[in-house]
Amino acid sequence: MRENRWHNIEALRRGAHRMLPRPIFDYIDGGAEDEVALRRSTAAFDRYELLPRMLTDVSTVSTETEIFGHCIPFPLILSPTGLTRLFHHDAELAVAQAASASGIPYCLSTLGTTTIEEFGHAMRAPKLFQIYIFKDRGLTEEFVERARAGGYDGLVLTVDTPMAGKRERDLLHGLTLPPRLTPQGFLGFASKPRWSIPALFGRKFDFVNVAHRVTAMSGGTTSLQEYVNGQFDRSLTWKDVDWLAARWNGPLAIKGILRSDDARNAVDAGADIIMVSNHGGRQLESAAAPIDQIAPIADALGGRAKIICDGGIRRGSHIVKALALGADACSIGRPYLYGLAAAGSQGVERAILLLRDEVERCMVLSGARSLGELDRSIVGLSAFA
Repeated sequence: MRENRWHNIEALRRGAHRMLPRPIFDYIDGGAEDEVALRRSTAAFDRYELLPRMLTDVSTVSTETEIFGHCIPFPLILSPTGLTRLFHHDAELAVAQAASASGIPYCLSTLGTTTIEEFGHAMRAPKLFQIYIFKDRGLTEEFVERARAGGYDGLVLTVDTPMAGKRERDLLHGLTLPPRLTPQGFLGFASKPRWSIPALFGRKFDFVNVAHRVTAMSGGTTSLQEYVNGQFDRSLTWKDVDWLAARWNGPLAIKGILRSDDARNAVDAGADIIMVSNHGGRQLESAAAPIDQIAPIADALGGRAKIICDGGIRRGSHIVKALALGADACSIGRPYLYGLAAAGSQGVERAILLLRDEVERCMVLSGARSLGELDRSIVGLSAFA
């Protein structure tokens, strides 16, 4: 199997680069402005070194944990990503197949290309829905009710997008939905027929869960930045989180937290899971690396909520470091999208398997038999970072 030749996430990234037209690859791969936050999110893991315990019995290792009210075999969640059908014609359903086979949670994006109902039927592992509080509160209420009716296991409220970040790669390419064949982009799309034929002539691109309510999507094309700036509400406060938590009355994660005081506010407002995230370096340029905020937030919360480290993860050792610093699980976006673009559902499964194998190997070599034995005694700050 060709998948076995992909030995790390970077290899899957190269596979995605070979499969996708340049504008589409750059949409996955890029960040805001000078992409400092994007680079630092991964580079920050290098500041932490591992201090393994020797001569412990690691003949058996458990990676099980509990999150969103479910026991899962591996502390990994697939984060919400918009426009997934840009990367493979099977879109979120291919990812759901891989997540279900692995038994790990997957979160459907508000800006996904599969309906809440279709996704719900496809997922056999814990299923989550990412939600925004729109200017049109009726749309948010509709999402809550549809998620409840679909048996979703939790909501993920993203709070770091009061307006779109300046993603200059997308501006350079003039990325629109649906993709347009401009004279400048024709050769790029034509050179990737395995992507272009199903993408341009197959199922229509659309924000299928919002198109019926959002006037900006009523016809023509729109830039991603125009859409986000026009639909999201800059007036939100913690009172709006109170409102959503009461309306949902189930497991609620707040995604986009980087400060300890905000983490405490989130818990006070009804969240039971904090996703420490800088939106993949795609929103606020120079935002802190999530891994650097795990320990301070864990100390501030004192066990009042679960913590998920979201951003920059490319290796199993990154997951181990995040858990040792106080996270309960980690989530990934680009790594599974690279796999999806490279080989559909099998590529996503490969991304998950690579990280799981690396975590288990890292735990054995660190002398940890369970996730509970991953604590701050096995991490230190490197003198060479």
